[in-house]
Amino acid sequence: MRLKQPNQKGAEDENFPVASWLIQKPQRKHIGAFYAFARNADDIADDPNLTADEKVERLDLLEKALIGSRSQTPSHKPGTAQNNVETARRMRQSLEETRITNQHCLDLLIAFRQDAVKSRYADWQELADYCNHSASPVGRYLLDLHGEDKNGYTASDALCNALQVLNHLQDCAQDLKRIDRVYLPGDWMARDGASITDLFESKTSQNLRKVFDRCLDRVDIWLAEADGLPSLLSNRGLAAESEAIVVVAHRLSALLRLRDPLATSVKLSSFAYGISLIQGAWRYLTHRTNAA
Repeated sequence: MRLKQPNQKGAEDENFPVASWLIQKPQRKHIGAFYAFARNADDIADDPNLTADEKVERLDLLEKALIGSRSQTPSHKPGTAQNNVETARRMRQSLEETRITNQHCLDLLIAFRQDAVKSRYADWQELADYCNHSASPVGRYLLDLHGEDKNGYTASDALCNALQVLNHLQDCAQDLKRIDRVYLPGDWMARDGASITDLFESKTSQNLRKVFDRCLDRVDIWLAEADGLPSLLSNRGLAAESEAIVVVAHRLSALLRLRDPLATSVKLSSFAYGISLIQGAWRYLTHRTNAA
């Protein structure tokens, strides 16, 4: 198991369960490979010890390993780079076994390359476009892995993008202090009289609160669309997990409206998170039984 550095996240830091018990065992190893690939790429993009060019070089190396190109590892930090390449090769093997396109992984790499060179977002559309590469591919991969119809992509994209923005809001201060990134629309910041320096404060200013609420308004629009995702899925386990994640996302959105992410860590407690997952899964299973 790869130890996390201070700038890294693990599965326990995510707003969604990674290959939970609701997912059938044969799919879990493939989800694990996908998660490991995405996490390693994310770690590269967030590594404060690498320059932007070095990050892009390593991400290019991941892409070459993913698509099967022959390439030498970079001369700097060879051990770490080689580990990342092996993760990409395992992902390629998984994709070959499941016959899933590698496009979802390539889309993720687009987002991570963007993270390597970009730290500010001009408006909501620019941020949403980033989420389309950093978050949407995760849901699309899961749908493909379970043989679901691509008609579910739109609702899945809405859920994944909502979770991404919720995560950005939860970590807004840390992202600025740790990696000098701000995932907030610049035009909204200017319109509401907020500034990036507000994120260094111990509590959220009224102007910055307006920006947070604007983001949450858009998140809730996405979540309204995501509410229909479970009914579009044929796999019961995936549908139940999707319903559970939708419940978690709604509760996180409500919590971020009530609490200050600069003053405290805004997240569901382990107990509340577990209850939300159980309630979501139960809600899906109950509705499915009643519909039958």
